[in-house]
Amino acid sequence: MKIVLVSAVALIDADGRVLLAQRPEGKSMAGLWEFPGGKVEPGESPEAALIRELHEELGIDTQESCLAPLTFASHAYESFHLLMPLFACRRWQGQPHGRENQALEWVRPNRLRDYPMPPADLPLIPVLRDWL
Repeated sequence: MKIVLVSAVALIDADGRVLLAQRPEGKSMAGLWEFPGGKVEPGESPEAALIRELHEELGIDTQESCLAPLTFASHAYESFHLLMPLFACRRWQGQPHGRENQALEWVRPNRLRDYPMPPADLPLIPVLRDWL
């Protein structure tokens, strides 16, 4: 089975809220909420992929020193296995906005379960909630 490496981030604002992005129409699992991020390209580190994806998707800039490894998800989907490191980030430049027309929502950690998410994201919630 093919392993797909995806890097994700819990962006945490000054009020301790976490940013979720809604998967846009036309993508698989459209309408579900997820931690921002994306696929790691060949020759790219998970951190470099995240810095690139945050700029492309949200219009914000951060640095590797601002990304703290937190936990990871390992989940078997029907046609591939997803391996997804989750980083925490509290420092970035710019105001996050959906550059791919995706909805964004700042969510309190105890309300993360109120948002429907892909199966791979669900095990990340308790770890993130306990850490915050």
